[in-house]
Amino acid sequence: MTLRILHFADAHIDMANYGRFDPESMLPIRVTDFLKSLDQIVATALEREVDLVIFAGDAYKDRNPHPTFQREWGRRIMQLSRAGILTVMVVGNHDVSPAAGRAHAIAEFDTLQVPRVIVADRIRRYDPDELGIPLQLITVPWIPRSQLMTRAEMASKSLDETRLYVEDLLIGRVNTLLTGADNTVPIVLAAHATIAGAEYGSEQLVRLGNELVLTQALVRDPRLDYVALGHIHKHQNLNPTDDPPVIYPGSIERVDFGEAKEEKGFVLAEVERGTARWQFVPLPTRPFLDLPIQLENPDTVMEDILGRIPRPARLDGAIVRVRLSYPAEWEALVDDAAIRQALEPALEGQIIKFRLRQDRARLGDAAAVETLTPTELLDRYWKAIELDETQATQLHALGTEIIRAVDEAIHDSDPA
Repeated sequence: MTLRILHFADAHIDMANYGRFDPESMLPIRVTDFLKSLDQIVATALEREVDLVIFAGDAYKDRNPHPTFQREWGRRIMQLSRAGILTVMVVGNHDVSPAAGRAHAIAEFDTLQVPRVIVADRIRRYDPDELGIPLQLITVPWIPRSQLMTRAEMASKSLDETRLYVEDLLIGRVNTLLTGADNTVPIVLAAHATIAGAEYGSEQLVRLGNELVLTQALVRDPRLDYVALGHIHKHQNLNPTDDPPVIYPGSIERVDFGEAKEEKGFVLAEVERGTARWQFVPLPTRPFLDLPIQLENPDTVMEDILGRIPRPARLDGAIVRVRLSYPAEWEALVDDAAIRQALEPALEGQIIKFRLRQDRARLGDAAAVETLTPTELLDRYWKAIELDETQATQLHALGTEIIRAVDEAIHDSDPA
């Protein structure tokens, strides 16, 4: 029997970091964007009469969603329930509380025992008699390390040792579940996790240092027929041979400019024992336009800026960011009002300025500089060029991660 599966993830339906309110629904316009994508996913599930919907985690932007957004999410899930479509929701890192015993953001579906809806908040295997379809489903939700280790175990280990220990625990549990599975029935793994070798969206690079990482060997296990992943917002297949397909569908809408060039959507798959076919289904999402402009001639500052701004038809409804780089002494030549007028057709237009100084940025006394770490030197440089606090914080986190990765690479390659 061929099972039809719809797989999506990272809905984040309450992201309202751009735009204004919709006068009809009284919801933030950006929230309505995410809900429109969710509506199309639900409509496709109903139209195609899929056997299973897998949501691989992160319904909201945090674990304390506003009741209004919970209502909107619930309406869509209840459509699937009333249609008799089995829906499995894997708990993601934005859904779960790090404190033991606290309810996660989608716990109400389990509490109310909503028909045909399973909330996967444990590492376990669901067998055909539980699912009501001929499938075995292994679920790996996002589980804080504190829930997998005792305080004594954590106290005796460094951060890196703790991370490796927990990763080994997770991998061991999944392998045990696979070993006990029925090899004559399709096996699907659904996980909200980072997989080694996955390509991150630029907005997520700053978080890599604290993440548990599962190996590609685990998710490429030939005993699996399909692997439904969530957590990374960039759509990708981590196993080009498709034996099994290891798929991140990506987020259902663009979260920020780090995802400006990424296509958003969901996945439809047909799964049998020993084989799976899948296709990525794009969603019509709101465009993000990033316009970096380096100014080089003081006599044509505004002409150069306005000449780079697209025509109104392309700006219509878009979220636009104009990033200007110019010498600090040209500030008076930049007419913010004229730029904002040109961006009027956009849903939102941002102007970000990088004021460059002609003189070389000074980091301080040379003797003192020699005692600083690379990260401390970067922090001094951000201050010297007067980078705004938000950008400095993001670059600090990214720089720290890059430096750590380089140090590890050097250490690993050291023959000593």
